[in-house]
Amino acid sequence: MLKNHQETLEQEHQPEAIAVRLNQQPKTQNVSDAILGAIDGCVTTFAIVAGAIGAGFSASVALILGFANLFADGFSMAISNYEANKAQSEFIANVRKTEEEHIQKVPEGEKEEIRQIFQRKGFEGETLEKIVATITQNTSLWIDTMLMEEHGIQPQSPSPIKAALTTFTAFVLVGAVPLIPFLITDTSIYQQFISSAILASIMFFMIGMFKSIIFAKPIFISGLSTLLTGSAAAGLAFLTGYILRVQFGL
Repeated sequence: MLKNHQETLEQEHQPEAIAVRLNQQPKTQNVSDAILGAIDGCVTTFAIVAGAIGAGFSASVALILGFANLFADGFSMAISNYEANKAQSEFIANVRKTEEEHIQKVPEGEKEEIRQIFQRKGFEGETLEKIVATITQNTSLWIDTMLMEEHGIQPQSPSPIKAALTTFTAFVLVGAVPLIPFLITDTSIYQQFISSAILASIMFFMIGMFKSIIFAKPIFISGLSTLLTGSAAAGLAFLTGYILRVQFGL
């Protein structure tokens, strides 16, 4: 297994393979948007259900509240993510415009910034001057370098629409799972609630496992961590509903 992995790595790092990979347009990742939507969808939907059951409401009320929250909160979250990514894109565009203006008006000053940036990385002498000359003869590369090195931001911003759609889709798909038992009308409300809790727990654990695969983290620990987070939120919602029911005699 280790030998095959080593061979794969060596093949991927052959000059031809590297050239092909670098010639491809970098793609923005929406993994974080999917995870955010999935976790929030499952947490908030099951929390609504838990709060409704804790308050003594019927299964139909829990189902209505759950689905109402599913689409309303999912849409709200998608819009928020869209606006956040749009603001980030506008910020990057504004910084890029500022750097372009500085290069036009004070090119020697901007060259000195490049020089000092790479000097701090350990380059000096003729090597340093060649780096400065290479970067500053290409305006696009020059600006991209300033964005990353001076401002600490990536030149390529994520698509706001893609981020919003990813968040909304993950929210709705995962958030709908805890509501499935309440569609089965020939079981008691407590059986429905227990089934919903089991499904929600499975979703939480699977989301954690997905994170561990993407970010190379321990599967069980990541799954358990997400499960505990979701369970805590649902438990708080159930307790709140129960206390209010007792307090107001619902």
